[in-house]
Amino acid sequence: MTDHSPPAIGAARSSWGGPADMSWWEALMWRAEGDLRTRSSGVLVEILDRAPEWERLRAAHDRLTLRVPRLRERVIEPLLPLVPPAWSPDPHFDLDYHLQRIRVPGDGSNSELFEIAAAAAARPLDPNRPPWEATLVTGLRDGRAGYLLKLHHSLTDGLGLVQLLNLTHGRGPEREEPDSSPLPPPRPVETPISLLAGRLPGVLAEAAGSAARGAVRTLGRVVADPVGTAVDTVRFGASLRRVLTPPDVERSPVLNNDGTGYRLIAHDVPLEQLKAAGRAAGGTVNDAFLAALLGAFRRFHEHHDVFVDQIPIGMPVSLRTDNDPMGGNRFAGARFAVPVGDPDPRVRIAAIRAAVATARTEPAIGFLDLIAPVLGRLPRALLIEIAGSMTTVSDLQASNLAGIGRSLYLAGSRVLRVYPMGPRPGVAAMVTMLSYEGTCCVGINANPDVIDDEKVFAAYLRDGFDEVLDLARGL
Repeated sequence: MTDHSPPAIGAARSSWGGPADMSWWEALMWRAEGDLRTRSSGVLVEILDRAPEWERLRAAHDRLTLRVPRLRERVIEPLLPLVPPAWSPDPHFDLDYHLQRIRVPGDGSNSELFEIAAAAAARPLDPNRPPWEATLVTGLRDGRAGYLLKLHHSLTDGLGLVQLLNLTHGRGPEREEPDSSPLPPPRPVETPISLLAGRLPGVLAEAAGSAARGAVRTLGRVVADPVGTAVDTVRFGASLRRVLTPPDVERSPVLNNDGTGYRLIAHDVPLEQLKAAGRAAGGTVNDAFLAALLGAFRRFHEHHDVFVDQIPIGMPVSLRTDNDPMGGNRFAGARFAVPVGDPDPRVRIAAIRAAVATARTEPAIGFLDLIAPVLGRLPRALLIEIAGSMTTVSDLQASNLAGIGRSLYLAGSRVLRVYPMGPRPGVAAMVTMLSYEGTCCVGINANPDVIDDEKVFAAYLRDGFDEVLDLARGL
């Protein structure tokens, strides 16, 4: 984390995370945390060129958590789930709990660092504290170090995470003057009773007002354009059925999700080469990323003497606009079938491009925003069962995060690589890609009971990306 903040950055930091009240979508993720199928914490793994000075790192975290109030806030749930949870200052915030340091016990390899990250991902966060933890890992080879940042998904989505990295990392190794602007005022401290009593009247009034306004708008549309309104209603209903219906393809017999472990596998790909490969096949860098991933899993299936034509995957689709606050969550989940058995990467890219384009344009893509207020008020056990059934219809999940457009520094140490280890809800593997300094950093959070030989799968991953990159080389 950096030591300085110009005024514009200071204002962005103070507002990162959005309003005090969670959205109902965020409330679903928070309340369903108790089940492995719906656990939504992720770990970001940074590899540093050297270990930063501990006191400088600690002081930077102390200042930054004051400048980004959300990082000192915990989640307060109402006495009854009639209103969503809210963020409230933690009166007992303890930086030494949230920021710790360890030294790798063995040879200092990246594999050791990734094992520590996997163990961190497996541990649930303390629900009574701000839902994040950071760990400095020293003793890596060549004097390098690691930095692990674990966040609960209710804090932010992938784009919000990239915003946070830009806001909290320095632009150079030098020690900068600390920000002297006034600290943002803290929010009022909430309790389960005060939250319910304070929010419920407004929620009821807003619900009644929204219903009345919606009825008036609907009536006006029907009067002005009865045919168009009927067509839009039918179109949305058909879209909702498509979005709610799992892809019409059987799940892979080898990509089951039995087991509770976590394993991080990392891979680097040159960004410009991956972009060029996507263009060569008429697709995007995201299409090329997914096609390479499917190439790796085609080899994985062949290793098990299993042929599968298609598999169902899930992918987040950003709904964020320029008017949305920094941080928080503005995304929807898309599910579709993709070709894993076809050896031609051009065919895979074309199929992926068509599937993603169709998913993005579904009128009902954000349907969870509509039903989240209902689901969020259910008893926790029932909510978890419903949410769990929705996460166990895909074999894989994949996400391509926005790139970081500059070099990052952590208390004077330069960040060399940034590997996201996304949550793995109900799938055999969650694959996340983040581009940084011209490199696509791919992090796979895999079930070790499924991908039991890391070196073999890493070779499949290299081969899968190489056959896609060959498209740009004309091979």
